[in-house]
Amino acid sequence: MKKAKIKNNYFKSQNVDVNMNDSKKLIYAGKAKDVYETEKEDEVIVTFRDDITAGDGDKKDNLKGKGECNSLISSKLFEVLEEKDIKTQYIKLIENGSMLSKKLDMLPLEVIARNIATGSLLKKFPFKENQKLDPPIIQMDYKNDEYHDPMLNDEITKALGLATQEELDEIKEITLKINEVLSKFLKEKEILLVDFKLEFGKDSQGNIVLGDEISPDTCRYWDIHTLKTLDKDSFRQSQDNVMDIYKQVCNMIVDENDLKKWNINN
Repeated sequence: MKKAKIKNNYFKSQNVDVNMNDSKKLIYAGKAKDVYETEKEDEVIVTFRDDITAGDGDKKDNLKGKGECNSLISSKLFEVLEEKDIKTQYIKLIENGSMLSKKLDMLPLEVIARNIATGSLLKKFPFKENQKLDPPIIQMDYKNDEYHDPMLNDEITKALGLATQEELDEIKEITLKINEVLSKFLKEKEILLVDFKLEFGKDSQGNIVLGDEISPDTCRYWDIHTLKTLDKDSFRQSQDNVMDIYKQVCNMIVDENDLKKWNINN
């Protein structure tokens, strides 16, 4: 399959059937995404901004085109998961940078799957650097800026009323399946999935559904041959080619058929 080539100029889409304008009510503004209401109560528009942060928001920048790259990568990976019967909030990419999504009541949990020991895990536990973790480690953090996203266990999570044991077990099971599906898919793209962060919510029927995004902002990707960083670690490390890396990942994951399907002009 021929890979897409991400150019320096913005992508533009055609035949957009959801009108993004100032009349749409902003429901939520995060560090790099905004969520807007639509005419349907159970649907929202998620827009990806060019903002990038690290270090609990202490380090910030704005990278032209980053939001669009992340929207394409996330859309592709959500579609890969949907094909494997994993429920996500994704409905469709309505324009480059904006996804139509199911409205979820988000759980204040960050669910982290780790396949290789690196990053913050090495600062907290005596793992060897790049140690393979088999089976993968599933870690949960409390998504709360005031408390700086502390690590949770099941007992604390239940005591805080964040989730039930049944919900925690389901989230862990889904996360392991996501890890299996994405690890295989990305390996075919010559990307090693080192670790990644997920967020889940409940739909209008109370089902646990994957939300948020899956991108270089939320995943640790390495080149499968060189182990070169292909994610936000490049920003954390103050590399001067961060946007080039994001475009490279987008080229590796998204192909020309995807762009045609989404009506994106390459």
